[in-house]
Parts: sequence; C-alpha cells; structure tokens
Amino acid sequence: MRAWLHRHHKGEPLDQTLMAAIEHDEPVARPPEEVMPERTGFGDRAADRLASLGGSWGFILSFSVLLIGWMVFNTVGLLTRAFDPYPFILLNLVLSSLAALQAPIIMMSQRRQEEKDRARAESDYRVNLMAELEIRQLHDKLDHALVQLAEVQERQQKMSE
Repeated sequence: MRAWLHRHHKGEPLDQTLMAAIEHDEPVARPPEEVMPERTGFGDRAADRLASLGGSWGFILSFSVLLIGWMVFNTVGLLTRAFDPYPFILLNLVLSSLAALQAPIIMMSQRRQEEKDRARAESDYRVNLMAELEIRQLHDKLDHALVQLAEVQERQQKMSE
C-alpha cells in the first residue's frame, strides 16, 4: 500500500498522514470541525450574521422600501424643508459608507467559509484515497484467490487423468 501511494501520489504530506492513520488503525476521515475548530469570537459571529442578512431577500426588499421612502420624503419635503434635497447627497454618502463597511465584513465571512470548504475537501480526498487503496487491496486478494483456484483446478485435473 505504501509503495502504491508513493508511486502514484509522490509522497505528498497528506498521504503520509493517511499512511500513519492506516498503520495506527485510526479513522481516516475527520469532521471538518475537528480539523478546523469553529472560532466563535464576536467579530466572526457578527460577520456571519451580516453576510447572511445582507444576502437575503428580506434585506433587499426592506432596504429598497427604505430608499424609496427616503427619496419620496425628501422630494415631497421640497415643498416644506427637506433635510436631503434632490440629488440626495446625504443618501449617496450613507450608501457609500454602508458599502465600504459591508464589503470587507462579508469577505471575512466568505474567507472563513472557504477555510471550512477546504477542510471538507481535504477530508473527502482522504476518504476517496482510502477507498481507492481498499479497492486495490480487494483486487489483489481476488487476483490471488483466482490464481489459487486455477492451481487447485489444475491439480484436480492432473489427479483425475
């Protein structure tokens, strides 16, 4: 098994840990939470919540209603005294600030999700490689059994003649 791994996978570090797990009869696949423990700091939780809120239809619809309300109030308010008259400079400032703050927070959440995905992919790779090794071993055993069966049949044929 070690020779096959070395020949086909060039002794990558992941394969070495796989071989160590096989030799010590340890499970090959580990849950991603074990490989990469969940960080539950305030910033991480806030980034995840903001990313899930900012990417929802509820947020899009409610923010659209807020923007339309702002524009209607300040357009109708022109007759009296609007706090942000038409070209809505204050609204542009608020939207730019929101985008400037929201984008890096969402990227932090995405980066953490990519780390989790990478851990899952590594675990899947381990399982697939282990399955491939097990299948190869089964093929070798089956080939050996077929050779033995052929030898037994040959002996029986010679004995019957």
